[in-house]
Amino acid sequence: MKEVQNGFVYLWALFAVTVAGVMMAATGQVWQTKLQREKEQELLFIGDQYRKAIMSYYNNQLTGIRQYPESLEQLLEDKRGPVPIKHLRKIFIDPMTLTDDWGLVEEEDIPQQQAQGQNNTPGNSSTIGSSLSNTRKGIIGVYSLSNKKPVKKDNFPEHFAKFSEAKTYQEWKFVHTEQTGSGTNASRQTQQGASGAGTSPFGTPGGASSPGQGLQGGTSAPSSPLAPPASGQAGQNPFAR
Repeated sequence: MKEVQNGFVYLWALFAVTVAGVMMAATGQVWQTKLQREKEQELLFIGDQYRKAIMSYYNNQLTGIRQYPESLEQLLEDKRGPVPIKHLRKIFIDPMTLTDDWGLVEEEDIPQQQAQGQNNTPGNSSTIGSSLSNTRKGIIGVYSLSNKKPVKKDNFPEHFAKFSEAKTYQEWKFVHTEQTGSGTNASRQTQQGASGAGTSPFGTPGGASSPGQGLQGGTSAPSSPLAPPASGQAGQNPFAR
């Protein structure tokens, strides 16, 4: 009888240990997921700091040239202008890899023939500095080197909307790209040039010949039969007998 009781005690102890192990494993998984989410928020913050620093470096008006940095260290001290500028406080640690090694996104190269063609275009006022900036390759963004699968899949900022499709953190690329309205301005200028300044939809542009010009010794005829006669045609009433 005593051996039977000992057997039941052993089974209960084994069951308790098993349940405790399952609970600890579940708790550990929840804790790990929570920790990973916190690291993701930190990565989003740090990545955005890099993106803003690159944007600040690119838009530095003291240099007169828009260009991207060739290294992350140039964000710490921008020496292109008369006064050094600090665009980034420090080189941040990647919270996913716990190192300061980051993947770099570089701008695409412009073909040499295309760059030369742009510089040799008549009326092109580009300087030597801008010519060099068009052909150089700079850093436009960074990304984590971790190949882990992200937990966060939605509720990203608008400029990071593509992160919801990422398979690993390496696809979370914090990139700054130039967004100008040159296409809109060019279209607007083209429309203005085609219509002409001061053109009325009911008249002809200034300086252009109207259909009535060239008649009667170069005196233009009135554009409407109801309009008053020109100075050279005083007394000529179309309704007079």
